[in-house]
Amino acid sequence: MGSLKPTVERRNQIKDLISHAGRVKVDILSERFGVSEVTIRADLRHLEEQGIILRSYGGAQIREPVGTDVSILQKRKLHADEKRRIGAAAAALIHDGDSIILDSGTTTSEVVRFLDGKENLTIMTNAVNIATDLAGKTNSTVMLTGGVLREKSFSLVGIQAERMLKEYHFDKVFLGVDGFDMETGLTTPNPYEAHLNSIMVDAAKEVIVLTDSSKFGRKSLVSIIGLDRIDRVITDSNIPPLYLKYLEEHNIGVILV
Repeated sequence: MGSLKPTVERRNQIKDLISHAGRVKVDILSERFGVSEVTIRADLRHLEEQGIILRSYGGAQIREPVGTDVSILQKRKLHADEKRRIGAAAAALIHDGDSIILDSGTTTSEVVRFLDGKENLTIMTNAVNIATDLAGKTNSTVMLTGGVLREKSFSLVGIQAERMLKEYHFDKVFLGVDGFDMETGLTTPNPYEAHLNSIMVDAAKEVIVLTDSSKFGRKSLVSIIGLDRIDRVITDSNIPPLYLKYLEEHNIGVILV
């Protein structure tokens, strides 16, 4: 794509790229369209002023209002490679005999594909799709929380799920999030999901957050927990330096993939 491509057409294509990928980098867009990084930043600034995107460190991401509850089918298309690597790194922390909670979400669901060979696990989840994927996959006990089905996320929430979780104690919880902010902490769009997530945290010895780097600096509608409750974060190497520094200074373990 040459530098003579009309500005409007280039910006429309950038908008489409962000809509499909969820996030883009300035240097990659500059190379793709054959224009300077200064020009790309001007394009992104224009799209941000229209309310279409949010500029972030070294690039931009799709703008979602804090109350937006995106379906799991849409989320699966975003940052798929990063989520797969995060899932593999999370599975490496799971040892034979562990009891774990897998929260619902597209990143936590990636953990399942890397559990081959693990023995005698006890796995609790509120995600119907995760329980289905686990069926027959491991020599483990798989438990569903019960509750009311949220169709957008394939997750179970509500009083039954909360009561179930309060009866058990686990070694680790693997938690996916929609927002990760220094002041607000972990957030998600749905209040029932947020409350259940906080109970998961209370039920586990170790809290491990699985999130691609696009979630840093974002706030969703409802708070789950503060960052002081987190033991580890597994994310990709595009984490903003400010957040990496924050996690290291607060003695929160970080695994970059």
